[in-house]
Amino acid sequence: MKIHWPVLVALVAGGFASLAAAIDDAPTAARARDLGVPFAFGAPGRGNAITDVAGVAVGHATLTEGTSVRTGLTAILPRGRGEEATRPCFGAVFALNGNGEMTGTAWVRESGLVEGPIVLTNTNSVGVVRDAVIQYAARRWPPKPDGDWTFWSLPIVAETWDGTLNDIYDPHVRPEHLTAALDTAASGPVAEGNVGGGTGMICYGFKGGIGTASRVVARERGGYTVGVLVQANHGRRHQLLVAGVPVGEEIREGAAPGDEMGSILIVVATDAPLLPHQLERLARRAALGLARTGAVAGNGSGDLFLAFSTANRQAGDSEGLAALTMLPNDRMDALFEATVGATEEAIVNALVAARTMTGFRGRTVMALPHDRLREILQRHGRLATPAR
Repeated sequence: MKIHWPVLVALVAGGFASLAAAIDDAPTAARARDLGVPFAFGAPGRGNAITDVAGVAVGHATLTEGTSVRTGLTAILPRGRGEEATRPCFGAVFALNGNGEMTGTAWVRESGLVEGPIVLTNTNSVGVVRDAVIQYAARRWPPKPDGDWTFWSLPIVAETWDGTLNDIYDPHVRPEHLTAALDTAASGPVAEGNVGGGTGMICYGFKGGIGTASRVVARERGGYTVGVLVQANHGRRHQLLVAGVPVGEEIREGAAPGDEMGSILIVVATDAPLLPHQLERLARRAALGLARTGAVAGNGSGDLFLAFSTANRQAGDSEGLAALTMLPNDRMDALFEATVGATEEAIVNALVAARTMTGFRGRTVMALPHDRLREILQRHGRLATPAR
């Protein structure tokens, strides 16, 4: 089993020398824009990732062993790993189709707050990861001398099913993997494809996984940033659209077997000062970006979205009056466009970054072939000049 060595050193120092996992946090070499895939609705941020929203950090734990372990988890820290890590953000959730799980959402709806990390993993690991977040919080963010806890123990942990490539009923994901992902979470480039919670995921019959993208709203419209991260595990081959082109119809060979039983998780981050009801509006727009790639939110799909804002630092204060700012609803259209565009691109980035994988019981899922994708887009007059 491969080990990402800087993480191994950190784990040994922290007492986890026996960790049996592959940690892969290196950014992927190719992204959709590198292939000449065109995208709508504005310009991306510097890294074209959710981490373009200042303060947001992402960490992965990627587990690949033998032929049966193809899983992991991805952790998003809305305010990074520093002193601000436990400071709540305004947030909201939206379920386009509810055949899935995202823990902690009852409190998000009730309070309008997202507290602590957001973790994406496989269906059968939700419980152990949820418990691991609480254990991590007890060590990392212990109660204050007056007994007041700095972290509310209702973690947000969400899932998609990786049972085609991963022996999902064998409990591979363990608390130390959550610790590794959180302790190595960082801003900057985000690894995509077969990493973290996306390791064993399938998207439109191709290998799927983690994808991310961002948009920066023009200065005259606020200059805000919207970043999106997806765990893409949804759709059937014939549905796939890339830049409006029916790529799935043209590449029919090698589709993963069976009807749609997958899901997608979408996390939207912004630095725009939005209140919870506005963030729910933003989360709903992620569905339109999903639709632009051909998804129909099938009966067996858990399409669960979460949005949060890093503005309004006082959002979770428990004393006095919080001085809050709010973007008027009439100025939200640019953020809606940004969310739709970044969601679409994040999904295609997940497909482009993913690599062909063989896993549980010898099942193989092919990656989206880059050369075929470029040829199809060119034939339809949709191939752009590749990004440099």
